[in-house]
Amino acid sequence: MIPAPFEYAAADSAEHALELLATFGDDAKLLAGGHSLLPMMKLRLAYPSALIDIGHLRELAGIRADGDELVIGATTCHADIADSELVRSQAPLLAHAAAQVGDPQIRHRGTIGGSLAHADPAADLPMALVALGGSVEIIGPDGTRTATADAFFTGFLETSLEPGELLSAVRVPSTPGVGWGYQKFVRRANDWAIVGVAATGGRIALANMGPVPIRARAAEQALADGASPAEAAGLAAEGTAPTEDIHADRTYRQHLARVLTRRALEHQAG
Repeated sequence: MIPAPFEYAAADSAEHALELLATFGDDAKLLAGGHSLLPMMKLRLAYPSALIDIGHLRELAGIRADGDELVIGATTCHADIADSELVRSQAPLLAHAAAQVGDPQIRHRGTIGGSLAHADPAADLPMALVALGGSVEIIGPDGTRTATADAFFTGFLETSLEPGELLSAVRVPSTPGVGWGYQKFVRRANDWAIVGVAATGGRIALANMGPVPIRARAAEQALADGASPAEAAGLAAEGTAPTEDIHADRTYRQHLARVLTRRALEHQAG
């Protein structure tokens, strides 16, 4: 299908991108890799008045250590995160999650900032960021602010980004040697997760079990109280209300959450 007409502008800096957002107004969208936004535009599920291209801005890309955190620029592509020795050693769950996104073409064009801003509850990176207890840096007309992963995702395909703001970087704790587990159930390779689970450091995040990536808090509490992985996993679906579609009904998704959480926790335990 063909998207609705739109204007196009390429930003030459992050500051310029903010100026363009102010110029084009609330209906403008930022474009980096485009693998989340462009399919929605072709289906007429999104029809921005303007696209502001930030994909080539080097100031918004790259991976570096900052104290006890890793800082990843918003326009860093999934493949660079998956292949980064720094990420593999300091936040291996994130490197693994990035390697699960789509196919090689998508991983070499899609960006972490785009995936997080798109906020699909079935996606790999939002779930991974919640499990890691990470955060995002956001720049806007009033300066820079930080939002935790738990607070950033606010609804289906919705975030706490305000009009005129830009997600500039992602921060995740550096946790070398900490166990982790990652599981997702798909119909075919490269599909969105019917259910996904990421676990590390006592946190358990679930994908496609609600309108946002959610914490399996009952299972987390059980682990903190000394429960075995199997016992804790039995509580993974407590309080969830996943949607039903052609792939799975609510009961099946809740069953998958328990099974995949057990597998993730057993992998985390080593």
